[in-house]
Amino acid sequence: MLFQGCGTAMVTPFRTDGSLDEHALRSLVKRQIAQGIDFLVPCGTSGESPTLTRKEHLRVVEITLEESKGRVPVLAGAGGYNTAEVIELANEIKAMGAEGILSVTPYYNKPTQEGLYQHYKAIASAVQLPIIVYSVQGRTGVNMEPATLKRLSEIDYIIGVKEASGNIGQMAQVVHQVPSGFAVLCGDDSIAVPLIALGGHGVVSVVSNEIPREFTNLTQRALANDFAGARELQRKYLPLMEVNFVESNPIPVKAAMALMGLEKVVEALGLLAGRSVHAG
Repeated sequence: MLFQGCGTAMVTPFRTDGSLDEHALRSLVKRQIAQGIDFLVPCGTSGESPTLTRKEHLRVVEITLEESKGRVPVLAGAGGYNTAEVIELANEIKAMGAEGILSVTPYYNKPTQEGLYQHYKAIASAVQLPIIVYSVQGRTGVNMEPATLKRLSEIDYIIGVKEASGNIGQMAQVVHQVPSGFAVLCGDDSIAVPLIALGGHGVVSVVSNEIPREFTNLTQRALANDFAGARELQRKYLPLMEVNFVESNPIPVKAAMALMGLEKVVEALGLLAGRSVHAG
């Protein structure tokens, strides 16, 4: 399985003038790999991808690939509500050498389940690169139902889902309905252990921006059926997982990373460095 274990939904560092901080990004990628992360996810929604220009988006992916040097897989964000634009972006990312794309469900226009199916079918057919579907109803206003994921799992190149509904019952249905080789990744740090216990394969994590070694350890313990060890780490780090969402993501995680002084990139990760309006 290409994407399993703990993958970090990388934040995108900006300078205080709003420009992309390439030096900080390189430092953060190096830190993730040095601390044993299983895969990297640049330009997801935690990376503020809706606010990046196309040039910036591709540059973030390019730098991540340059620094990872094939040591860990790169699952680059390429999603949205315009199917043709998603295909164009995904093909550019494919040409760069990314191992796969994470594609969030179309937001705002709230497609039907059939519309979701046709959207991802078109992307898979045109791009032919491993695709992880990203279902996050709280952000997009549309839910990817287990039955739709089962249909999608039958399409070549659609290899998994980042399930961020927060609904344990739905997650159980997803694991039950899709094939065993279809990667079911948790999109909520605090319930990664329960999803793995149900048969999931890992997590795309926000908190691992701050604690990559520790959260990878938690994930790997759960995957190895060491649930006693995983629960111990869960209790220790749950407050950090929760505080990351006291305001809109990624405001809290960027603030925490600035306070941690990570790689001396406080300017890039500071409270005033978000791209989104009022992101700090």
